Amino acid sequence: MQRKTLFKILAVAASLAAVPGLASAQAYPNRAIKIIVPAPPGGAIDLIARVVGDKLAASMGQPVVIDNKPGASNNLGTDVLAKSAPDGYTIGIVGGSHNINKFLFKSLPWDPEKSFEPIVYSHVVPLVFAIYPQIPAKTLPEFVAWAKAHPGQAKVATSGRGSAQEMAAEMFRMAAGVDLLLVPYKGSSAAHPDLLAGRTALFIDTISAIQSQVKTGNARAIAVSTLKRTAALPDVPTADEQGLKGYDANTNGGFLAPAGTPKAIVAKLNAEINAALKLPDVRAKLEAAGIDIQGGTPQDYAALIKSDLEKWGKVVKAAGIPAE
Repeated sequence: MQRKTLFKILAVAASLAAVPGLASAQAYPNRAIKIIVPAPPGGAIDLIARVVGDKLAASMGQPVVIDNKPGASNNLGTDVLAKSAPDGYTIGIVGGSHNINKFLFKSLPWDPEKSFEPIVYSHVVPLVFAIYPQIPAKTLPEFVAWAKAHPGQAKVATSGRGSAQEMAAEMFRMAAGVDLLLVPYKGSSAAHPDLLAGRTALFIDTISAIQSQVKTGNARAIAVSTLKRTAALPDVPTADEQGLKGYDANTNGGFLAPAGTPKAIVAKLNAEINAALKLPDVRAKLEAAGIDIQGGTPQDYAALIKSDLEKWGKVVKAAGIPAE
């Protein structure tokens, strides 16, 4: 090899190494990756993290560790993620509370936009309008008519303050112009007995939590909360289809990295997670749990976070929910 050619090769290599984040991305990953889940094991984001994590371990050639850090309405684990080193070795997955908590807590230790680098919008968990089956309503408009004709009886269960279920119920109350009494419970499973006994009339719950009651006839599904029907309950129409135009309430989320993570590493993680989400066995497992798979670019996810913040900010303000 001629000396001039060798010098050119070395010069190009040096210039590439000088590109911010490129050198580290070329060597990435060379050790285990941790995915922080700010919720207990067993929920939707925990399942997604574990299913996707297994595929990342295989495709990236390094162990992927799931680190559950529940607490403080998911704020604890999200704060740990925000304060982690921005090197691609600690990432996280968040759910619907990520875009709601900003309006419910006066001193949130992290910012949903500024504290993170979006990696990929991974999922939507549609909510189901499930009613007590003795109520003579087979559609959402029929339930609205029943609620207006029975003031004080239209009690709606929620999974607690600030939950996606509460936000969906508040949106429904405003969109339908109906007087509903929201009854908070400590989690989804705690709300089910009163719905099944008729002490509450409606629960807008996740498919994974309520579908067994729907299948056994203990509750009646009359609508889903997303703009598109869900594969888990394809015969149940959306609220939008039934006259609540534009109604779209769900618990969605995706993968994030701490702010400052090199763009090249974010791009690599985006490509790897998108590939995992397209695998048939991943889709089958997540869709069976009532999870609608998404995907896309980091910019797509950033835009979703921005639009969700605008939407939920308006709902919280209109509902008069005070920040703690």
